[in-house]
Amino acid sequence: MPRKGRINIAGGIYHVIQRGIERCNIFREDADREELLRRLAEGIAQTGHRCYGWALMPNHFHLVMRTGKKPLSDLMRKVLTGYAIYFNKKYKRCGYLYQNRYKSILCQEEEYLLELIRYVHLNPLRAKIVNSMEELNGFKWCGHSVLTGEQKVSWQATGEILERFGATRREAAKKYITFMDEAKDKGRRHDFSGGGLRRSAGGWTRVACLQKANERWQGDERILGDGDFVNEALKESEYELREREKLKREGWNMEKLIQKVCEKYSLHRKHLQQRGRENKIAEAKMMFAYIGNKKLGISSSELAKVMNCNKSGVGYLVRQCREKFGEEVSI
Repeated sequence: MPRKGRINIAGGIYHVIQRGIERCNIFREDADREELLRRLAEGIAQTGHRCYGWALMPNHFHLVMRTGKKPLSDLMRKVLTGYAIYFNKKYKRCGYLYQNRYKSILCQEEEYLLELIRYVHLNPLRAKIVNSMEELNGFKWCGHSVLTGEQKVSWQATGEILERFGATRREAAKKYITFMDEAKDKGRRHDFSGGGLRRSAGGWTRVACLQKANERWQGDERILGDGDFVNEALKESEYELREREKLKREGWNMEKLIQKVCEKYSLHRKHLQQRGRENKIAEAKMMFAYIGNKKLGISSSELAKVMNCNKSGVGYLVRQCREKFGEEVSI
């Protein structure tokens, strides 16, 4: 079964989860945790995303993110790839570090944001990494201690959360701690890890029928929210799918893409295999990679074969094209 595409909504709230392969520890000592957070801080500064909550567990971690104009994948790619290389080199291991790709769940803000932050920040307590709320208040590897004021982390956005609890930081922190304390003995909320309505229930056509009936429900593992929220999220996501289907109906495929790119830049297809930074060829390769991958849904592996490079090279060209020309790229 093909994996589902990600839903990219600028300004959206996402719960991000990444686990170690076969539940192995991805942090063996504090230096590893510091390295991941260093990379996260750099990525946030580069992408303009904001982090509202986080928790580092031995074999996985959670993030609560608000995206900027760039896709969340731009940030996660920088963080996860760099950290995996660091970890494997340090511990002289090879192979995959993570269990599949990271999970990102788009969440309805007003309905779920504070509950999601509470869920994420209570993880160390529920996993018995700390033994009490007092210990959690000062726990270094969780965003809770930043909101309580016990530690300072420049890249964690606290103002937008604390202002929901009080007018002053002191008042807000106190009410936030009470909010956390109220849920410490409650069970886990499995909806925050994904679940609820599945595509096997009838796919997005069935989802639309449920929405017309004004039913409220959690989304599948990509979305968490009520019917109206899911409807709006799907509208934005489905737009990309409709554009892809439109191009396919117009006969766009790999060969037509090669032809159109080469015509636009007055090149031969062999030029797409050339290395170097000659402006015309470099731009043609960026267009080829971006339109092929993002507009037509051609896999990085297939595009890499045409350009005689690897998949990471295709990813680099896609990012370069987005940074230079924005999202609305066409030939």
